[in-house]
Amino acid sequence: MNPAIPNLLVISKENGGKFDALNVGINACRTPYFCTLDADCILERDALLRLMRPIKRDPLNIVASGGIVRILNGCEVKDGQVVEVGLPDTALERFQVVEYLRGFLFGRTGWDLLHGTLIVSGAFAVFHRETVIEAGGFHETTVSEDMELIVRLHRWARENERRIKMQFISDPVCWTEAPANRRNLAAQRRRWHLGLYQTLWLNSDMLFSRKFGRVGWLSYPFQLYVEAFGAPVEFLGYIMIPLALLLGIVPPSLFLLFVLLALAYGSFLSVGSVLMEELTYRRYPRYRDLLILLGYALLENIGYRQLVVWYRVQGFWRFLTGFQKWEMVTHGGAGS
Repeated sequence: MNPAIPNLLVISKENGGKFDALNVGINACRTPYFCTLDADCILERDALLRLMRPIKRDPLNIVASGGIVRILNGCEVKDGQVVEVGLPDTALERFQVVEYLRGFLFGRTGWDLLHGTLIVSGAFAVFHRETVIEAGGFHETTVSEDMELIVRLHRWARENERRIKMQFISDPVCWTEAPANRRNLAAQRRRWHLGLYQTLWLNSDMLFSRKFGRVGWLSYPFQLYVEAFGAPVEFLGYIMIPLALLLGIVPPSLFLLFVLLALAYGSFLSVGSVLMEELTYRRYPRYRDLLILLGYALLENIGYRQLVVWYRVQGFWRFLTGFQKWEMVTHGGAGS
């Protein structure tokens, strides 16, 4: 401990994996709540206050609170704070900005409204310490310990007849560095998808289970059929549909309609996310940045989406072959 900062305790330990480091932190924690934070994240000054706001309103039921994670690449950082929000230089990073906006503003917000949250980003979240300890802490059974913990908390609550809530905060509170090249993007997405399969497999009895309510009938089926199986099905579609067109099984007009509808649906969600960002938070002050984001939202489904699907399919294959290694993502230091 540093006498100049008496509330700061730094623990040095052998590398035992992220789950082990988190559990050590929980054991050393002496407060009702603890916060998880990735090393490459930068918080806004009132980030913890925003995250604790719903807990103060309902301290008996809320056991986890998470917020929006934003892309740090392209932003100006000074003294550990984001002083100017900007766009990154490369197309790969800009596509991720759009992807994050869609995933958090549409996906997480929607599940929060339905009280069916299954994912709270471990990059920056607050948890009720006693509840997490009773549920068994963080486990090494998957490579996505944050999602696995959330699913297990739902199970623990049902088994112990406890009413709990996972709250999502729509304020942008956490800035994280995104992969700047395809090698790191591949490692990140393979790990995310491998962890998704592992978590769903461990909790397969939740599927359509009355015992788990909305989680069993809405959240789990969505994660299984849309997020998990959606990637290999979509990948096969990229092969089978053009093949069917070449063999004359599918008429060209139907093929063209299918492509246009798929592109229109994906672009609608991405463009809607960018516009929602501008109407609510206006984090990108320059209209030029907004127009660029809208352009990338329209182009995201041509090339980038297929690339990410391929990485997710690799995660699926690793699950099938029993691969369990944690893939490291290296960063070059985003922000200037």
